[in-house]
Amino acid sequence: MSETAAPIGLSWAPKLPSFATTRGSSKSDQAPNPSTAQGSLWKPASELVDGLFVPPRDPRQLNKLARKNVKDTTGKGWFDMPAPTITPELKKDLEILQLRHVIDPKRHFKRAGKSKALPKYFQVGTVVEPASEFYSSRLKNRERKATLVDELLSDQSLKSYRMRKVREIQEIRTPGGNQKWKNKGTKTLKRAKDRRK
Repeated sequence: MSETAAPIGLSWAPKLPSFATTRGSSKSDQAPNPSTAQGSLWKPASELVDGLFVPPRDPRQLNKLARKNVKDTTGKGWFDMPAPTITPELKKDLEILQLRHVIDPKRHFKRAGKSKALPKYFQVGTVVEPASEFYSSRLKNRERKATLVDELLSDQSLKSYRMRKVREIQEIRTPGGNQKWKNKGTKTLKRAKDRRK
């Protein structure tokens, strides 16, 4: 029997794959960089004891390590709802929801508050209409859009309301008119100065 017996004790070391992307690099034999590897799985050799990870004895460091590994959720009271990643489409939808009191003139919505920050925890769902609303208040397939913003921009009644409001605001904010500057004749400047007073 030519096999040698394994030494007694903990001598196991994890076999980690090489993360080097360049060929012929002299760094291919070294351990991977912690920034490229997954932080919670890969530990540097200085933190390993005989090749195994041993958690720290200090309660502060232990709590810090536990906080790092806990997922970002709302807690048990809200059924551990996770914090979703905010994409540009979701960000636009959330901003539209914050401005919902401006969208419809005949509906009153309570404002979310003075904070303009977007919510951290939320869920997005799809409204499923019952069969009784098939003809009354159902969105047709061509009216369905990918995001809430697209649906609002394609709504004709909302578009006409928006245009009317923009026109009203422009009429209020325009100065007295340009007619006083369009006087014709030899004393145009003098008449314009008189009208300015």
